[in-house]
Amino acid sequence: MFNTKIDDFSIEAIAESGQCFRIVPSENGGYSVNAFGHVVDIKKEADGSFTFSCDEKEYLDIWKDYFDLENDYEKYRSIALKDDEYLNRAISFGSGIRILNQDPWEMLISFIISQRKSVPAIRTSVERLSAMYGEEISGGYHAFPEPEALLRSDTEGLRSCGLGYRVEYIQNAAEAVCSGSLDIEGMKRLSTQELIEKLMELKGVGIKVASCVALFGFHRLDTVPVDVWMKRVIDTVYGGSLPEEYAPYAGVLQQYMFNYARINKVGI
Repeated sequence: MFNTKIDDFSIEAIAESGQCFRIVPSENGGYSVNAFGHVVDIKKEADGSFTFSCDEKEYLDIWKDYFDLENDYEKYRSIALKDDEYLNRAISFGSGIRILNQDPWEMLISFIISQRKSVPAIRTSVERLSAMYGEEISGGYHAFPEPEALLRSDTEGLRSCGLGYRVEYIQNAAEAVCSGSLDIEGMKRLSTQELIEKLMELKGVGIKVASCVALFGFHRLDTVPVDVWMKRVIDTVYGGSLPEEYAPYAGVLQQYMFNYARINKVGI
């Protein structure tokens, strides 16, 4: 067990922010996180500190970077215009949200799965896929499947995970990565626009999925995924486009906007 004080961090807000599908409530009142072949339970204590069910080395090697704890989110929030009442309300409401440093491959498949699915349904499909094709970690937990495992999968097995028409897209993505036509490591060196264009070469990957992968898998903080909630915010609050001043960290700011809109039903 490792206990530490963390400023500007809410595991609950992050779990509900729509950027991850393997952070779920645990029996001890905290949250269970499954990432990079490791599972950790995180619980907020009465004194405001957080207890991680791992040693300090694992926390420093994996979870500190995963939760982006080295970056100062006050810097990102500081570009919010003072007269932007909506964003400032959203920032206060969503205190503790951070953009996770997640595995790009996992994000690619997860957001392909996410199309026309609710968050609970996405989580169910991701867990079924991991249980069937991912390596067992411990205690019944499984890592997210590697591309090679999904390339060896059969259509019926994938369909049993509730993937429907997305099976073809997932098989195509696995083949692209395994053949080298989609070089995930090399894509980290691309500009954001080049990255999104490269992702959209894949069958079944449109601008929304590509933008989600760019932001949540490649940590491109200038990227704004536009779903139904963000479209309502952009159209209703901002007259069709976000202020140019927000461009460098628009992806961070949109998380506050999205979270606030979804929970408070803005635009309905």
